[in-house]
Amino acid sequence: MPIKDFPQLIERAREYPPARVAVAAAEDKEVLEGIKLAKQEGLITPYLVGREDQVRAQAVAVGLSLADCVLVGALDAAASAQKAVELVRSGEVDVVMRGMVSTSVFLKAVLNPEYGLRTGKLLSHVAAFDLPDFPRLLFMTDGGVNIAPDLAQKWQILQNSIDAVKALGYSQPKVALLAAVEVVNPQMAATIDAASLAKMADRGQIEGAIVDGPLALDNAVDRKAARQKGINSPVAGEADILLVPDIEAGNVLGKSLSFLAGGTMAGIVMGSRAPVVLPSRADSAYSKLCSLVFASLVHHGRRNR
Repeated sequence: MPIKDFPQLIERAREYPPARVAVAAAEDKEVLEGIKLAKQEGLITPYLVGREDQVRAQAVAVGLSLADCVLVGALDAAASAQKAVELVRSGEVDVVMRGMVSTSVFLKAVLNPEYGLRTGKLLSHVAAFDLPDFPRLLFMTDGGVNIAPDLAQKWQILQNSIDAVKALGYSQPKVALLAAVEVVNPQMAATIDAASLAKMADRGQIEGAIVDGPLALDNAVDRKAARQKGINSPVAGEADILLVPDIEAGNVLGKSLSFLAGGTMAGIVMGSRAPVVLPSRADSAYSKLCSLVFASLVHHGRRNR
């Protein structure tokens, strides 16, 4: 059933054992603040990978007790990323998180053909938003990894997001394929891709969700807007997942929800052997906590399906 907000998401995570989380280059004060909150809630067991003296110093700075934490030494950021990924690959931990290491170096380790977490699937970002005065969590993809996905890539991005949301307990999430308009316009590629994906869902090529589009944002999330435009759709006004046409649309929408609408975001990367937490420097400690909870629930949901 739909999850109302992040506090409800956190309560659901309490039903499972703490997820084991490897943090690459854990000598990162902002990341450790999120780790501290998640550990205090009893939701994770941290594996802190990095330069041990600096990890200890930053842990002291944020008030993170290292009791029940596992420290793993590494000489530099690249070595930290490799060791964190190897911990996941070996089954010793469940989730990997980026610390003070660049996204390119971190994802290079995740995708390494020898020790990484490749599955053959496309990596894509799935964001969850807890919004004031909105009755449920709203999910969006992909505003963080794929720049200008083609139809085949959107197919994979869509399936990744469905898999993530279903792991949270949704039986049939509703997906809106966003465009500027809700009709097919040959001059707007997003509408053609949306219509193609909707037909693919009708034919069973996309599994586990109710999918429709093209839909504009207003009629995807607001029943009144959909009625006023005469849109007859099982998704209109009730979307759980928004598939954006490209990273620019996703970036603008996501930051608008966070900075203008007062929302809180949690985000993970799907498509690898384990959920990946790729926090932004601007994310609050609470946002990082919620991203860890999101990843933990996806991990446990996969195991129970």
